[in-house]
Amino acid sequence: MPSSPTSRPLDTLGIAVVIGLCVCWGFNNVAIKLALHDIPPLIQSATRSAIATILVSAWCRARGQPLFKRDGTLVAGVLAGVLFALEFLLIYRGLLWTTVTRGTLFLYLAPFFVVIGSRWLIPGDRFHASQWLGLLLSFIGIVIAFGVPEPAADRRQILGDLMLVGAAAAWAATTLLIKVTALNRISAEKTLLYQLVVSVPLLAAGALVFGEHINAMPSALALGAFAYQTIWVVSVTFPIWFALIVRYSAARLSAFTFLAPICGIAAGHFVLGEPLTPTFAMAAILVASGLVLVNRPR
Repeated sequence: MPSSPTSRPLDTLGIAVVIGLCVCWGFNNVAIKLALHDIPPLIQSATRSAIATILVSAWCRARGQPLFKRDGTLVAGVLAGVLFALEFLLIYRGLLWTTVTRGTLFLYLAPFFVVIGSRWLIPGDRFHASQWLGLLLSFIGIVIAFGVPEPAADRRQILGDLMLVGAAAAWAATTLLIKVTALNRISAEKTLLYQLVVSVPLLAAGALVFGEHINAMPSALALGAFAYQTIWVVSVTFPIWFALIVRYSAARLSAFTFLAPICGIAAGHFVLGEPLTPTFAMAAILVASGLVLVNRPR
């Protein structure tokens, strides 16, 4: 039986670690953008998962961590892998039909889904009024940072929007699944390997169905960006994130992911030279203020 999920608020160490993760994920958005011209999205995602599987498995072997021991996590692990693959399939294909602005806003409904799910699945992890206000403030900050999108232009765009909402739901479901099932008592590396191993054939099949292919040898810049995603983001930051999910309140932790798109905008400015609008500072202040309310002791 899985141990009872905890709803521990984030301490100083937890906050520092999750902020560091969001900075890494912000630069990951830039890395994906740099690699996309040479490596199509689903091929990129499938290959990234395949290489990360080898790296994480080697790390576990070096540390003597058992990966094939029967521990009652197979069903939950396979389901987590399906959700992981579904999330990226919906994101990458949905963004072909809707705008990045709309897609980002719909994807970051995930923290709301986690908070709602935590209310029913995790005792003691319910938000009170000021925490809901903090969550809304952070989301408003994201809206200001990316701009209020115009109404959907056609049915295809609505479908793309719905796919990003589905991706948000899959992301939230993965978080809650790790928190409340037997996955909360195994190593974060094994939790990640479930998702990587299951997602590789699913993402590869998606790339095949949608006709993705690489026309020429990717540039050094694209390969470097891909290496950053694979070696650092997937193989290192993802296990840390899963360990945080088990240790801390899933609802409060999920709220901190609002920092990732803000960090992504900043990374785009420093790496790609993209302009920062005057509203960016306001957006960052709103996100930070919201997170203070979310994590404030009751």
